[in-house]
Amino acid sequence: MISVADTMRLEDRQRLASLSAAKRVALALRLGDEDVETFSLARRLSREEGRRQLRRARQVGRVPCRCLAESL
Repeated sequence: MISVADTMRLEDRQRLASLSAAKRVALALRLGDEDVETFSLARRLSREEGRRQLRRARQVGRVPCRCLAESL
């Protein structure tokens, strides 16, 4: 039995597959901007401060690439 969620996921995949690469990139960028806006509003931050906090959160726990460190 196919659930409503399965049907919606399939339709969404088909819709996205029909977009050109440029339109998929534009959609991804727009969704990212909307996420930053939502994050910022929820925490009562400016858009730039929200973007900075998200950028810092992505860096937590990351280890610098050894090959880059050795090349310097």
